[in-house]
Amino acid sequence: MRVIFMGTPEIAVPTLSEIIGRGHDVVAVYSQPPRPAGRGKKERKSPVHELAEGFGLEVRTPLNFKNEADIEAFEALDADVAVVVAYGLLLPKRILEAPAKGCLNLHGSLLPRWRGAAPIQRAIMAGDTQTGLMVMQMDEGLDTGAVGLIDEIPISENMTAGELHDQMMIRGADLMGRALPALERESLHFVPQSTEGVTYAKKIDKAEARIDWSRSAQDIHNQIRGLSPFPGAWFEIELNGKPTRVKAIKSALAEGTGAAGTILDAGLTVATGHGAIALTHVQREGKSVMDAETFVRGTGSLEGKVLS
Repeated sequence: MRVIFMGTPEIAVPTLSEIIGRGHDVVAVYSQPPRPAGRGKKERKSPVHELAEGFGLEVRTPLNFKNEADIEAFEALDADVAVVVAYGLLLPKRILEAPAKGCLNLHGSLLPRWRGAAPIQRAIMAGDTQTGLMVMQMDEGLDTGAVGLIDEIPISENMTAGELHDQMMIRGADLMGRALPALERESLHFVPQSTEGVTYAKKIDKAEARIDWSRSAQDIHNQIRGLSPFPGAWFEIELNGKPTRVKAIKSALAEGTGAAGTILDAGLTVATGHGAIALTHVQREGKSVMDAETFVRGTGSLEGKVLS
């Protein structure tokens, strides 16, 4: 089929590779414009942009679709379908209706739960034990379209957002790879979403990243997992007489009691408002991720210190 691909971050890359590998004619790739990144703040192309150029595909990077010329250029591609994976722009009606078979979106949740921008993080932060991927026919709503294919994914008790993200990258590519030939054969049947159980996965706010040790160990564990590796749940600890910010990258529920925020042993087991949590991997500002033993070896005994 003639396919327009629309995506930006790393999670969308395997799906584009899969579509190319299956022999579809990718007539254009749309991605977010290059943006300043890194220490030098040089403009950097998105992962999808770089892959597409490597395959010699045309890449378009409109800021939005408010410009009539951009809409007409999209319509002129005469595509059979547009595939959208974490593109980052809301698509107006004319864009949604331009391809002959519409626009398919790969979404990382079991809709209607976790519509919106951060379904992977929100599912883990909420303590969900299951999520999934869905191929959805896009409409003008926010992730409200009818669903064609589903792949359910269990969330284990210590799984991080990064680990779930990496699973979804691979499994999502396979799911969309199976959806396109079914769409071409007209055997992909779409079922409307339920009107019950709707939740929204709003973007992660920086204020959510600081750990409140008065919360339960389970809640904190979910927060750490859901924000790992980025942006990273964090706390402050006094080291060498000054407060130092540390990110908690991995954790596990543990035994112990004490005042909330107090380190209970020679490792990094911390008392919470209910229960205790072991910080198994952490990252100091400007340092690499390290396990708890390595961290404590570099600081000396921390038992009895209070985290904030």
